[in-house]
Amino acid sequence: MTSNPERVRCLFGTDGVRDVANRGDMTPEMALRLGRSYILFLTERGVPRPRIAVGRDTRRSGQMLEAALAAGMTSAGAEVFLLGVIPTPGVSFAVKKTGMHGGAVISASHNPAEYNGIKFLDGEGYKLSDEMEAAIEEYMGDNLTDDWRPTGASVGVMRQTPELAWEYGDWLASLWGRELPFPVKGAVDCAHGAASFVAPPLFEKLGGMWTVVGNEPDGLNINEGVGVMKMSHICGLVQEKGLPVGIAYDGDADRVLLSDGRGRPLDGDIMLWILGRWLASAGCLGSGVVATVMSNMALEEHLGRENIRVHRCQVGDRYVMETMNAAGSRLGGEQSGHVIISSVVNTGDGICTGLYFLKACLALGEDMDTLADRFSPYPQILRNVEISREKRVNGDFIKELSSDVESLLGGTGRILIRPSGTEPLMRVLVEARDRKLMEEVSNMLVNAIREKCM
Repeated sequence: MTSNPERVRCLFGTDGVRDVANRGDMTPEMALRLGRSYILFLTERGVPRPRIAVGRDTRRSGQMLEAALAAGMTSAGAEVFLLGVIPTPGVSFAVKKTGMHGGAVISASHNPAEYNGIKFLDGEGYKLSDEMEAAIEEYMGDNLTDDWRPTGASVGVMRQTPELAWEYGDWLASLWGRELPFPVKGAVDCAHGAASFVAPPLFEKLGGMWTVVGNEPDGLNINEGVGVMKMSHICGLVQEKGLPVGIAYDGDADRVLLSDGRGRPLDGDIMLWILGRWLASAGCLGSGVVATVMSNMALEEHLGRENIRVHRCQVGDRYVMETMNAAGSRLGGEQSGHVIISSVVNTGDGICTGLYFLKACLALGEDMDTLADRFSPYPQILRNVEISREKRVNGDFIKELSSDVESLLGGTGRILIRPSGTEPLMRVLVEARDRKLMEEVSNMLVNAIREKCM
């Protein structure tokens, strides 16, 4: 196959391939072809009989796509280990623990139940790079993908290995250690997703009287009115029962958000603030904290007082990981709750992050109920500006506009202008301590974009 140094992805998005299940890019036929292409990608890179871990979340379509994906992999000669329902980070754990050559996750994360998706991991449990995903896409349209047909003993096999999900739960429990007592009570919302079979026994093992909700998946209720997509659910429960903390996951449990005892959400920026200070105090932070362009300026302000640097990157947890590796940082994450603590995980792990956040608060003597007030995020305004489908947006115009207008903020705010990936829109974010100035700058940007791009 001819190498192409300038590969561009068309099928893969920011977190794998995703669509309405049984339609478009997420049919069984597509899953089978993806499986074959992934194995051929590995085989041509020196892995003659790849061993692959496959996990899924609780969606009804998961088993259908699992069967097709595994069939595609085994038809290309792979040995496939079916983990069953398991969080995305659990698949990463299984890959690392058993020395497999890669992994695949069938999940649409925080999306509604009718959606599903497929994402791949490498032999270290990391999400694949853009270039690797683009290479897999090239195999999708290559004749060699269809011609590669092992026979006899070279045909792959499938093995049911649900015990790896239990081992993942035991490993999570071991992260707490014995130096601090586990909080005596709280609430956990599993989003009717992959955490439903891992979190309840984990919290029971760690002790205390924890209320578990969102742990009755029926294949159609994942993320429905629960989890990180509906924080009012866990926040209301915490207030109703007088609990000190609530923890909520998304469908595949790679994200986590919390509620304080007053029923107020604690987002990824607040978690990075506390975890960054805790890891720095233990000499385990590295060069600083990685945050995306969407993280609030208050994060830089607070960490700066502790002489902790913030490295910025584009949105997406795998870009967070890439920047962490490049910058020598051991902590990074997104406002949305994707947080990576690289000393223990290679991808976002909501259950791990939640436990470590509780540990950090206890170790630092933090009053969780005061964090939201003390963090005091800069006010933000995000506006979507319709642009003409016919007119191309000039990148130089956006750069010059951003530079000219940002100077008006005088270092006490920032702007971010980026195109929507799915609609004819420009997303305009303005953040500033001065709310009136923020609104004036936002209006200036919106009017300039409309004049130029309509």
